[in-house]
Amino acid sequence: MMTLPSLRKLEKDLGVNKTTLHNWKKTRPKLYNFIIESYKHKELLRQNLQVMINQKNILEEEIKFTENKL
Repeated sequence: MMTLPSLRKLEKDLGVNKTTLHNWKKTRPKLYNFIIESYKHKELLRQNLQVMINQKNILEEEIKFTENKL
């Protein structure tokens, strides 16, 4: 599930305050949207990586099971 980053998270990551973020949203919408889209992409990459880790773990378990059968 992709959620928008909180203002607090944006403040910390970008080193700006809430007022600046609100100003960017109003006066520099392309910049603000770019930042939000970047967080969405980051979340998708994180989710894909988690799926790959899960698949790796499943394969390792199947390999161990097969080795023990032999």
